[in-house]
Amino acid sequence: MNDSGGNREKKQARRPSTERTAQRDPERTRAAILEAATREFAENGMGGARVDAIAERAGTNKRMLYHYFGDKEQLYLKVLEEAYVGIRTAERALHIGDRSPEEGIGELALFTWRYFLQHPEFLSLLGTENLHRARWLRQSIRLKELHSHLIGELSQVLEQGKKQGVFIETADPLHVYLTIASLGYFYLSNQYTLSTIFGRDLIEPAHLNAWERHIVHVTLASIKR
Repeated sequence: MNDSGGNREKKQARRPSTERTAQRDPERTRAAILEAATREFAENGMGGARVDAIAERAGTNKRMLYHYFGDKEQLYLKVLEEAYVGIRTAERALHIGDRSPEEGIGELALFTWRYFLQHPEFLSLLGTENLHRARWLRQSIRLKELHSHLIGELSQVLEQGKKQGVFIETADPLHVYLTIASLGYFYLSNQYTLSTIFGRDLIEPAHLNAWERHIVHVTLASIKR
Protein backbone atom coordinates (compact mmCIF):
# COMPACT_ATOMS: atom_id res chain seq x y z
CA MET A 1 0.00 0.00 0.00
CA ASN A 2 1.30 3.44 -0.99
CA ASP A 3 1.76 5.52 2.14
CA SER A 4 3.48 8.52 0.49
CA GLY A 5 0.43 10.75 1.03
CA GLY A 6 0.34 9.98 4.74
CA ASN A 7 4.08 10.61 5.14
CA ARG A 8 3.75 13.92 3.35
CA GLU A 9 0.96 14.99 5.71
CA LYS A 10 3.05 14.05 8.73
CA LYS A 11 5.99 16.11 7.47
CA GLN A 12 3.74 19.09 6.87
CA ALA A 13 2.29 18.73 10.36
CA ARG A 14 5.78 18.81 11.89
CA ARG A 15 6.81 21.86 9.85
CA PRO A 16 6.12 25.11 11.77
CA SER A 17 3.58 27.30 10.02
CA THR A 18 4.18 30.93 9.09
CA GLU A 19 1.63 32.02 11.66
CA ARG A 20 3.26 30.04 14.47
CA THR A 21 6.66 31.52 13.58
CA ALA A 22 5.16 35.00 13.63
CA GLN A 23 3.55 34.37 17.00
CA ARG A 24 6.86 33.26 18.50
CA ASP A 25 8.69 36.36 17.26
CA PRO A 26 6.14 39.10 16.55
CA GLU A 27 8.69 41.95 16.53
CA ARG A 28 10.79 40.21 13.92
CA THR A 29 7.73 39.56 11.79
CA ARG A 30 6.58 43.19 12.06
CA ALA A 31 10.06 44.39 11.12
CA ALA A 32 10.21 42.06 8.13
CA ILE A 33 6.82 43.24 6.89
CA LEU A 34 7.78 46.88 7.36
CA GLU A 35 11.06 46.44 5.49
CA ALA A 36 9.35 44.60 2.65
CA ALA A 37 6.59 47.21 2.47
CA THR A 38 9.14 50.02 2.32
CA ARG A 39 10.78 48.44 -0.71
CA GLU A 40 7.46 47.70 -2.39
CA PHE A 41 6.03 51.20 -1.89
CA ALA A 42 9.31 52.85 -2.90
CA GLU A 43 9.46 50.84 -6.11
CA ASN A 44 5.78 50.89 -7.11
CA GLY A 45 4.10 53.74 -5.26
CA MET A 46 0.92 53.49 -3.23
CA GLY A 47 -1.25 52.51 -6.19
CA GLY A 48 1.11 49.94 -7.70
CA ALA A 49 2.21 48.24 -4.49
CA ARG A 50 0.59 44.85 -3.86
CA VAL A 51 -0.14 43.26 -0.51
CA ASP A 52 0.68 39.83 -1.96
CA ALA A 53 4.10 41.05 -3.03
CA ILE A 54 4.80 42.58 0.38
CA ALA A 55 3.86 39.37 2.17
CA GLU A 56 6.03 37.32 -0.18
CA ARG A 57 9.01 39.63 0.28
CA ALA A 58 8.57 39.44 4.06
CA GLY A 59 8.33 35.66 4.04
CA THR A 60 4.92 35.69 5.67
CA ASN A 61 1.27 35.74 4.60
CA LYS A 62 -1.38 38.39 4.16
CA ARG A 63 -3.18 37.36 7.32
CA MET A 64 -0.13 38.34 9.39
CA LEU A 65 0.17 41.63 7.51
CA TYR A 66 -3.44 42.53 8.25
CA HIS A 67 -3.06 41.35 11.83
CA TYR A 68 -0.13 43.68 12.56
CA PHE A 69 -0.96 46.69 10.38
CA GLY A 70 -4.68 46.61 9.60
CA ASP A 71 -4.71 47.20 5.86
CA LYS A 72 -2.60 48.49 2.98
CA GLU A 73 -3.25 52.16 3.74
CA GLN A 74 -2.35 51.83 7.41
CA LEU A 75 0.79 49.94 6.45
CA TYR A 76 1.74 52.68 3.99
CA LEU A 77 1.28 55.34 6.67
CA LYS A 78 3.47 53.31 9.04
CA VAL A 79 6.15 53.08 6.35
CA LEU A 80 6.03 56.85 5.90
CA GLU A 81 6.27 57.46 9.63
CA GLU A 82 9.22 55.11 10.05
CA ALA A 83 11.01 56.70 7.10
CA TYR A 84 10.74 60.12 8.73
CA VAL A 85 11.61 58.74 12.16
CA GLY A 86 14.81 57.38 10.62
CA ILE A 87 16.07 60.71 9.30
CA ARG A 88 14.85 62.79 12.25
CA THR A 89 16.47 60.40 14.77
CA ALA A 90 19.76 60.54 12.90
CA GLU A 91 19.55 64.34 12.79
CA ARG A 92 19.19 64.53 16.57
CA ALA A 93 22.41 62.58 16.96
CA LEU A 94 24.27 65.41 15.19
CA HIS A 95 23.76 67.78 18.15
CA ILE A 96 24.19 70.78 15.85
CA GLY A 97 23.56 73.09 18.79
CA ASP A 98 26.82 71.95 20.40
CA ARG A 99 28.85 73.32 17.50
CA SER A 100 29.54 76.84 16.33
CA PRO A 101 26.59 78.21 14.32
CA GLU A 102 28.39 77.90 10.98
CA GLU A 103 29.62 74.40 11.74
CA GLY A 104 26.15 73.36 12.90
CA ILE A 105 24.46 74.48 9.69
CA GLY A 106 27.23 73.01 7.56
CA GLU A 107 26.98 69.69 9.36
CA LEU A 108 23.22 69.56 8.86
CA ALA A 109 23.67 70.26 5.15
CA LEU A 110 26.28 67.51 4.80
CA PHE A 111 24.19 65.03 6.77
CA THR A 112 21.01 65.66 4.76
CA TRP A 113 22.76 65.24 1.41
CA ARG A 114 24.52 62.05 2.48
CA TYR A 115 21.35 60.63 4.00
CA PHE A 116 19.51 61.19 0.72
CA LEU A 117 22.32 59.39 -1.12
CA GLN A 118 22.24 56.42 1.23
CA HIS A 119 18.44 56.16 1.38
CA PRO A 120 16.98 56.47 -2.13
CA GLU A 121 13.81 54.78 -0.87
CA PHE A 122 13.17 57.85 1.30
CA LEU A 123 13.15 60.10 -1.76
CA SER A 124 10.87 57.69 -3.61
CA LEU A 125 8.38 57.72 -0.74
CA LEU A 126 8.45 61.52 -0.69
CA GLY A 127 7.69 61.60 -4.39
CA THR A 128 4.80 59.19 -3.99
CA GLU A 129 3.27 61.11 -1.09
CA ASN A 130 3.54 64.40 -2.94
CA LEU A 131 1.68 62.88 -5.88
CA HIS A 132 -1.14 62.24 -3.41
CA ARG A 133 -0.82 65.76 -1.93
CA ALA A 134 0.24 64.37 1.46
CA ARG A 135 -3.08 62.59 1.88
CA TRP A 136 -1.68 60.04 4.34
CA LEU A 137 1.00 62.23 5.87
CA ARG A 138 -1.62 64.65 7.15
CA GLN A 139 -3.09 61.86 9.27
CA SER A 140 0.07 61.47 11.35
CA ILE A 141 0.36 63.36 14.64
CA ARG A 142 3.65 61.64 15.33
CA LEU A 143 5.40 63.30 12.39
CA LYS A 144 4.36 66.79 13.38
CA GLU A 145 6.07 66.29 16.73
CA LEU A 146 9.25 65.06 15.06
CA HIS A 147 9.47 68.04 12.72
CA SER A 148 8.79 70.58 15.43
CA HIS A 149 11.95 69.39 17.20
CA LEU A 150 14.00 69.86 14.01
CA ILE A 151 12.79 73.42 13.49
CA GLY A 152 13.25 74.18 17.19
CA GLU A 153 16.89 73.08 17.22
CA LEU A 154 17.60 74.84 13.93
CA SER A 155 16.05 78.02 15.30
CA GLN A 156 18.38 77.93 18.31
CA VAL A 157 21.44 77.59 16.08
CA LEU A 158 20.34 80.49 13.90
CA GLU A 159 19.59 82.69 16.91
CA GLN A 160 23.03 81.99 18.29
CA GLY A 161 24.55 82.94 14.96
CA LYS A 162 22.57 86.17 14.90
CA LYS A 163 23.78 87.09 18.40
CA GLN A 164 27.36 86.48 17.32
CA GLY A 165 26.88 88.63 14.24
CA VAL A 166 27.50 85.67 11.92
CA PHE A 167 24.02 85.28 10.39
CA ILE A 168 21.62 87.86 9.00
CA GLU A 169 18.64 88.82 11.15
CA THR A 170 16.14 87.52 8.59
CA ALA A 171 17.58 83.97 8.54
CA ASP A 172 14.57 81.68 8.83
CA PRO A 173 14.85 78.05 10.02
CA LEU A 174 12.30 76.71 7.57
CA HIS A 175 13.95 78.52 4.65
CA VAL A 176 17.34 77.14 5.66
CA TYR A 177 16.04 73.58 5.78
CA LEU A 178 14.17 73.98 2.49
CA THR A 179 17.37 75.21 0.87
CA ILE A 180 19.30 72.18 2.09
CA ALA A 181 16.62 69.62 1.28
CA SER A 182 15.68 71.02 -2.13
CA LEU A 183 19.29 71.18 -3.36
CA GLY A 184 19.75 67.52 -2.49
CA TYR A 185 16.32 66.23 -3.48
CA PHE A 186 16.13 67.89 -6.89
CA TYR A 187 19.60 66.72 -7.89
CA LEU A 188 18.97 63.08 -6.99
CA SER A 189 15.33 62.74 -8.01
CA ASN A 190 16.14 64.17 -11.45
CA GLN A 191 19.60 62.67 -11.91
CA TYR A 192 18.67 60.60 -14.96
CA THR A 193 16.93 63.31 -16.94
CA LEU A 194 19.52 65.95 -16.04
CA SER A 195 22.42 63.62 -16.90
CA THR A 196 20.84 62.89 -20.27
CA ILE A 197 19.99 66.50 -21.10
CA PHE A 198 23.35 67.97 -20.14
CA GLY A 199 25.54 65.04 -21.15
CA ARG A 200 27.14 64.65 -17.73
CA ASP A 201 26.84 61.63 -15.45
CA LEU A 202 25.73 63.41 -12.29
CA ILE A 203 26.03 60.29 -10.18
CA GLU A 204 29.79 59.97 -10.71
CA PRO A 205 31.67 60.35 -7.40
CA ALA A 206 33.48 63.51 -8.51
CA HIS A 207 30.20 65.24 -9.40
CA LEU A 208 28.53 64.08 -6.19
CA ASN A 209 31.40 65.44 -4.11
CA ALA A 210 31.32 68.75 -5.97
CA TRP A 211 27.59 69.10 -5.40
CA GLU A 212 28.01 68.29 -1.72
CA ARG A 213 30.41 71.20 -1.37
CA HIS A 214 28.03 73.39 -3.37
CA ILE A 215 25.11 72.63 -1.03
CA VAL A 216 27.12 73.68 2.03
CA HIS A 217 28.42 76.81 0.29
CA VAL A 218 25.00 77.94 -0.96
CA THR A 219 23.27 77.28 2.35
CA LEU A 220 25.79 79.24 4.39
CA ALA A 221 26.09 82.02 1.80
CA SER A 222 22.34 82.56 1.93
CA ILE A 223 22.37 83.42 5.65
CA LYS A 224 25.83 84.85 6.40
CA ARG A 225 26.41 88.54 6.92
